[in-house]
Order: sequence, then structure tokens, then C-alpha cells
Amino acid sequence: MSPESDILRAVSSAVLAVTRHLSVREVLQVIVRSAQQLLNARYAALGVPDEDGSFGEFVAEGITDKQWEAIGPLPRQHGMLGAMLREGIPVRLPDLPKDPRFEYWPKAHPVMHDFLGVPILDGEQVLGIIFLANKKVPGGFTEEDEKLLTMFAAHAALALTNARLYERGRELAMLEERNRMARELHDAVTQKLFSLRLTAQAANSLLQVDPARAAVELERVQRLAGEALAELRAVIVELRPAELDRHGLAETLRKHVRLLDRLQPCEVAFEGDELPAVPSEVEVAVLRVAQEALHNALRHSDAERVSVRLSHTSGKLVLVVRDEGVGFDDTGQVRGLGLVSMADRAETVGGVVTVSSEPGKGTTVRMEVGV
Repeated sequence: MSPESDILRAVSSAVLAVTRHLSVREVLQVIVRSAQQLLNARYAALGVPDEDGSFGEFVAEGITDKQWEAIGPLPRQHGMLGAMLREGIPVRLPDLPKDPRFEYWPKAHPVMHDFLGVPILDGEQVLGIIFLANKKVPGGFTEEDEKLLTMFAAHAALALTNARLYERGRELAMLEERNRMARELHDAVTQKLFSLRLTAQAANSLLQVDPARAAVELERVQRLAGEALAELRAVIVELRPAELDRHGLAETLRKHVRLLDRLQPCEVAFEGDELPAVPSEVEVAVLRVAQEALHNALRHSDAERVSVRLSHTSGKLVLVVRDEGVGFDDTGQVRGLGLVSMADRAETVGGVVTVSSEPGKGTTVRMEVGV
């Protein structure tokens, strides 16, 4: 069998391996690993751009978890990566840092020299970019390597599109089922509240004439109220944003903050720890409190910077939203800035919200909930 046939068979095997994976991230990981092995590269990476000037997904081979941690956040769409996204054409270089489009690496980033990158295209749309660096044999990447990676990227585009369609179909099915269950729960809660109202009226009318029967009705009121509260909490879980299912609380909040940072004139920053497993109803409550607090800060504070911090310590999930704005006298105005709504959301999951502020010294919203 000729070398060309061996290469084509390797590409075919890699693509078949890709199509066995259904999540987008799994597809990306297999694509990168296959490309690295096909072209004998020390490093390989694939980035899928988002709408915020960064990358929604970015996977790499050849870099350890410890190195990733030292490198820091995902890259922005700058330098060579940004150029490839804009130009949509292959790039092959003998020494990447000498190219005028190159800008910089983070301090802990591995040094890369010979470089080969190609776009993953769906028609004229750039779905992502895949690139290799530091070929393990002398001479760098060849024209034949470029042709091979371009062909591989065309197959990868099909696999990536298929994975996205599958995920979207799964999300739509989940959303349809969630909405169906939410409608059923809404009907059940409405019936419970109607019964609760009638029972309370009956207890009130019996209070003077038959206290014993009134006490029975009041016990029924208490039971119905507990059942209605439980079903309302179930509604909250069923109506949780789809992003929480896909990304989890920390990443969903990070993406929300990143979008606000792009759209708002002030700086909006996020910092988050690695979180343990968090109950669904807690994730929804924390996200909604964060969104309410951010809305208030961006609308009222006139701040140049708003920060969001999500952490876990001593068995508690802690959210802190702080602005460096005008502040206010928190003895009388706090309730008008959404504290009641935020406090109610926190209370439904056993949490507490506090708001502190001083004129000229900004405002801090803090939510704590046990997890």
C-alpha cells in the first residue's frame, strides 16, 4: 500500500472516530488528537470562536493540565489566531514568532516555532481553526502536510456540524419536555393555591363559632402551603436556563459577565473558583440574583468597574457583586433596588442576601447559601 493510501486511511479512521462522539467538545478533542498524530506534531489545538472576541471552546494536545493552569484564561481572538479567523486561509510558517501577525504568548506558554494552521469551514463561514506546531522531525511542516490538514479540516467540519446539530436537537427536546412539565406544575400549583384560599376563608369564618374546626382548617392551610411551595420550587428547577445544563453555574455566569463587559461602557469582570456539585434550584437562584444585582449596578451605580466573584468556602456557595460607583444610604433605599426580589430567591433555597452601600463608596451585594 502506498504512503498516500496510508494517509487517506488514517484520515478516514480519524473521521470515523470523530463521528462516534456526540458532544461538541468530544468531537473537538478527537479532531485535535487525530491531527496531532497524523502529522507528528508536538502541539495541536483547535479553537471555536464566540461572539465576545474570545473562544467558546478551545482544546489542545501536548500541554499538561498544570501548564494550562499556569497559562491562564482562554486566548482572545488576537495575533495569529485572530488573523486566521479573519482571513480564512491556511498558514504555514517556519518560525511563528517572526511573523508580523504574531503578537505575544502568556509567560507560561510553550515556545512554538514551525507552525501549520488551517480554518475549519462551512462554506465561507469559519467554524473554527486547527493548528499544529513543532513537528517532531526536522524540516518543519511541508506543502503535503498543509494539503493533508486542509483535507482533514474539511472532514472535521462535517463532524463538528453534525455534533452541533445533535446537541441542538437534544437541547430543543429537553426544552420542550421542560416546558411541558412546567405547564403541568403550573396547573398543579394554581389548583393548590385556589384550595389554599378557600380553606383559609373557611377557617376565618369558623374562628368565632367553632374554634376546633377552625384549627383543623388552619392545619390544612399549613399543609397546602407546604405542598404549593414544594411545587413552586420544582417549577423553578424545570424552568432553569438551558445554559446551566450545558455549562454549569460558573461558566454560565462567566459568559454572561463577558457579554456585559463587551456591551457596557464600564469594565465588568468575573472571578470564580472550582465549585462542587450544586443542586439545580441553587444554581438557578444564584444566577438570577447575580443577574439582578448586575442589572442594578449597571443601571444605577455610574461605576467604571463592576466585579462578580463566585466562590465556595466552608460548605457555603458565596456570590459577591460589587460596583465602585456612587453608592447610596443603605438605611432607606435598599428595598427599592431589588433586595426584596433577590432575598426571596435566596430564601427559597435556604440562602441569605445582604446589601451594603455608602454614598461615594459603591455597593456590594452578597449571597450565601449552603451546598
